[in-house]
Amino acid sequence: MGCCQSSLFSRVKETENNPLEKQPQQQPQPYQQFHSTATNETEKDFSDPSSFTFSEFSLSDLKSATNNFSSEYIVSESGEKAPNLVYKGRLQNQKRWIAVKKFGKAAWPDPKQFVEEASGVGKLRHPRLANLIGYCCDGDERLLVAEFMPNDTLAKHLFHWENQTIEWAMRLRVALYIAQALHYCTSEGRPLYHDLNAYRVLFDEEGDPRLSCFGLMKNSRDGKSYSTNLAYTPPEYLRNGRVTPESVIYSFGTVLLDLLSGKHIPPSHALDMIQGKNNMLLMDSHLEGKFSTEEATVVVNLASKCLQYEPRERPNTKDLVTTLAPLHTKPDVRSHIMLGIPKQEEAPSTPQRPLSAMGEACSRMDLTAIHQILVATHYRDDEGTNELSFQEWTQQMRDMLEARKRGDYAFRDKDFKTAIDNYSQFIDVGTMVSPTVFARRSLCYLLCDQPDPALRDAMQAQCVYPDWPTTFYIQSVALAKLNMHKDAADMLNEAAALEEKRQRGARGS
Repeated sequence: MGCCQSSLFSRVKETENNPLEKQPQQQPQPYQQFHSTATNETEKDFSDPSSFTFSEFSLSDLKSATNNFSSEYIVSESGEKAPNLVYKGRLQNQKRWIAVKKFGKAAWPDPKQFVEEASGVGKLRHPRLANLIGYCCDGDERLLVAEFMPNDTLAKHLFHWENQTIEWAMRLRVALYIAQALHYCTSEGRPLYHDLNAYRVLFDEEGDPRLSCFGLMKNSRDGKSYSTNLAYTPPEYLRNGRVTPESVIYSFGTVLLDLLSGKHIPPSHALDMIQGKNNMLLMDSHLEGKFSTEEATVVVNLASKCLQYEPRERPNTKDLVTTLAPLHTKPDVRSHIMLGIPKQEEAPSTPQRPLSAMGEACSRMDLTAIHQILVATHYRDDEGTNELSFQEWTQQMRDMLEARKRGDYAFRDKDFKTAIDNYSQFIDVGTMVSPTVFARRSLCYLLCDQPDPALRDAMQAQCVYPDWPTTFYIQSVALAKLNMHKDAADMLNEAAALEEKRQRGARGS
């Protein structure tokens, strides 16, 4: 690929400058209202059933997909302390990511029971579920494979948010979509859901909330169905240790409390507030009053009904949907916009050559991992790209290097907009050209959802340092963000080839 005169760069510029070349992306239609008896035709409107085939996976395939179950691939919120870990992975030559739940050795001692249970859950297919797509039952190993949801959990967005809290309309959407998922499961003869909580609600590529399919199976044949604090456990489960459909409704009520308050409030405390007519004390202060009091009252009342001590006094899943559906007042606003997150794009297909840590991070478009690698690498790759004479160490030079230092501090601290400003000051002076600064600013642009300048910076870095694999890797991510997936895959392979050539040279010397 040529340097700054590349045909790819020309195509990008032509697309920017010629509006006729920019074809508007077809926007998916908002989900239709979900009814109690979903027909096959309604299902087709939501998703393509042919893309979900429940199957058995080999242990070697899942090991390869998760880098031999590397700790770096663990995505379960509880981390390594959880008895059953969840990993993300990607099957060879597949673009779609998967989630793999790995049970402890004592779980599901009877392989036949495990396969039967997994197959039953695997028959469910719905856009409100993170669907189960397969299993592995090999010797003592018991694993489930599901669709991977890249945008974290409801718990992360509600309790541990960094950029913005969830707006009221999105909280109502979460409540409705999870109610629809539960109602669908009930209508398909799978009414039991184990330990429903904010960690079981996941957000997909579009930012739409989905219910994890893993909760439809117990942790093991004899395992506990609830791992949460006793204060949030259905009272009847404490009495007899059995999960019933009414227990699921109780747990749904605790999720409603989470959505109302933005905190994990014990149901007994919340009911005291509700009975004392102090409904507004429940509301999340981070909403800053930006919610409908009437809608909030409806949700509070529904939560109160779900949390009734006597199971028979709780509503059923149809009641949940009927109550929440009229509150879904922004059906045309995309979920990722309401969440304030960039829409996730498909990663480039896996290249044939083995990838380095940087290559792996770029192939899965893991911007956080790329950032960590660039921070750790510092400026080692700039060695030999600049030779400065003594005369060049002027005050202007010192100011420029100070700007770079400020940019580095901001980059390290993930203040990417400030990093862009300071790196721009360094670049604009032009006395010293640093491929690392271009690469870092490129990643900052990607993290700020600006793929066009990100691509330009990565290409500029390539001009300075034509054989540096990192510039090609970052270009592949920017191209994928621009929906140029064929070019992204080619760039990823070119980077891997450069890296392989460099490694052969190092061995030869």
